[in-house]
This record gives sequence, structure tokens and C-alpha cells, in this order.
Amino acid sequence: MSKAVKIILILFLFFLLILVRFFADHYLYDPLIKYFNYDFLSESIPVIHGRKLLFSMFLRYSINTIISLLIIWVAFENKNHLRFSVKFYIIAFLFLTFAFFVILKGELKQGYLLAFYIRRFIIHPLFVLILLPAIYYKSKVDK
Repeated sequence: MSKAVKIILILFLFFLLILVRFFADHYLYDPLIKYFNYDFLSESIPVIHGRKLLFSMFLRYSINTIISLLIIWVAFENKNHLRFSVKFYIIAFLFLTFAFFVILKGELKQGYLLAFYIRRFIIHPLFVLILLPAIYYKSKVDK
């Protein structure tokens, strides 16, 4: 694949990530969006339906992950990098989701910031911004 086609395809995939962010807020269940956007220091935690929230987070994470993996594949076209990224995304989701729900179960008594940032890593495609330079660096070091 030529370099120009790769760049256009990667830009298109990043645009898809932006679309996911725009539409997910409207179509997926997340009562914490309004909670964290407004006066969460004085408000109590909204009622959260755990299974519904877990499903919505899983769906959003899965869509973001698929697009992110496509970005990694287009950028590097290396099965080993893709396998590593898939494992990374699965482990990260399991660990972050478990930690997030433990914190929610404790009703944010440890503070809201930890839950806020864990939720960010789950619902936003931040890992692709970490993995792209890391894989690029590793591929340059290996050469």
C-alpha cells in the first residue's frame, strides 16, 4: 500500500473515532456524562444500572478498539504488532472495567478523579495514541 493511501486511510479511521465519540453520547447509556460535565462536587452519584452501563461501555470500547486496531494494522502491517495490541486491549478492558466498578460500588469514596480517568480510558480511544508511538519506536529499534 502506498504511503499516501495509508495516510488517507489512517485519517479516515481517526475521523471514524471522532464520529463514535459524537454519536455514542447520544445513543449509549452513560449517566456519568452529565454527572462529570456539571456540578459533580456537590451532586450525588446518579442512579446507575450496572449491566446496562457495562454493556454500553463494552460496546463503545469494542467499536473504538476495532477502529484503533485497523489504524495499527494500516500503519504497520505487522501481525505481531496486531496480536500484541489485541491482547493489550483485552487485558486493559478487563482490568479497567473491574477497577471502575469497584470504585463505583464504593460510591466514589476514594474520590471522583480516579473513576473519572478510568472511565476516560474505557470510553475514549486513548490507547491508540499510546500504542502508535510505542510500536513505531519498537519497530525502529528492532531494525
